[in-house]
Amino acid sequence: QVQLVESGGGLVQAGGSLRLSCAASGGTFGSYNMGWFRQAAGKEREFVAAMRWSGGSTYYADSVKGRFTISRDNAKSTVYLQMNSLKPEDTAVYYCAADRDVLLYYPSRRSAYDYWGPGTQVTVSS
Repeated sequence: QVQLVESGGGLVQAGGSLRLSCAASGGTFGSYNMGWFRQAAGKEREFVAAMRWSGGSTYYADSVKGRFTISRDNAKSTVYLQMNSLKPEDTAVYYCAADRDVLLYYPSRRSAYDYWGPGTQVTVSS
């Protein structure tokens, strides 16, 4: 059973930066596609960013493209989300997720992911 734990959330002013981390345990991290999603209060969980298991392909929601960067360190079984130029509308609980399917991958689909972390709160003040 894979366990994911996010960290790095907090309160930041608009225009600031945060780096989220997601540490994985209990599985073969290097073979998982990894994604970040977020859920604002009263809204559905939405896709933010993702990276294939090989690290060769990355995917971003239009709303964060150019501001957020996903990366991974397989030696540390950790995926990161560097968030720059944060806006109040980025306020949400951020979740990381892992997908075991190395062949067929739909990075923005919540249903594609097999494991989820409990989430970390990011609050951006104006």
